[in-house]
Amino acid sequence: MTLEWVIKIATNFWPMFLRGAGITLYISIIGTTIGWVIGLLIGVIRTIPIPERGFRRVFLKIINTILAMYIEFFRGTPMIVQAMVIFFGSAQAFDIQMNRTVAAIFIVSINTGAYMAEIVRGGIISIDKGQFEAAHAIGMNHFQTMVNVVLPQVIRNILPATGNEFVINIKDTSVLNVISVTELFFNTKSIAGNNFRYFEAFFIASIIYFVMTYSVTRILRYIEKRLDGPENYDLVGNQMQVATPEDMLRRTKNDGNH
Repeated sequence: MTLEWVIKIATNFWPMFLRGAGITLYISIIGTTIGWVIGLLIGVIRTIPIPERGFRRVFLKIINTILAMYIEFFRGTPMIVQAMVIFFGSAQAFDIQMNRTVAAIFIVSINTGAYMAEIVRGGIISIDKGQFEAAHAIGMNHFQTMVNVVLPQVIRNILPATGNEFVINIKDTSVLNVISVTELFFNTKSIAGNNFRYFEAFFIASIIYFVMTYSVTRILRYIEKRLDGPENYDLVGNQMQVATPEDMLRRTKNDGNH
């Protein structure tokens, strides 16, 4: 019976499933965080206004070209190919023996950074230009404008896309089995091969993947709502105060009486 085998495999091999899920989350969390920072920095750099002439114009043009090449390359090639090139290629071409987990984090980070760079750039461009002009009018430079005015809004606006990248990374770590990283897919493949029960083993793995991605999605949705704040406020004196449900009901009745 398939159900009996599912229970048997889950009972006998749960430490391997748990260990693989832990490695998957570890790589995903660190890789997404580093990639987010990389994307944020690149997004800010690529939105620096380019002067009409001078050395600064040439320098920024060169930097933007290099960053654009990085983004296009890592967005235009599969992560599984990047893993093979970086891990095995660096060993063969430069005699660099990388730790497999470190290599996995590096691969996920630079891959995520390429996608996050465009997400951040789009978020910055979406901010009204009047805010840039107002910040510059009071003497802020580009960096000060970004830190104090633009990025707080951008970070909130790109949070759903960041969460999406995190979920994608949880699933895409499965390709890292090609460099023998012992994440969830690698361990599941070993369990299935030892028992010749592929359906049951990968059915358990699919449930674990779903639990991880669903949990991350719900946590990020909660954070989004917390950042949004309450929808209704009352002005009390010179301070904003959250309107309670009783206040809203009383206000509705008063409006109806009028």
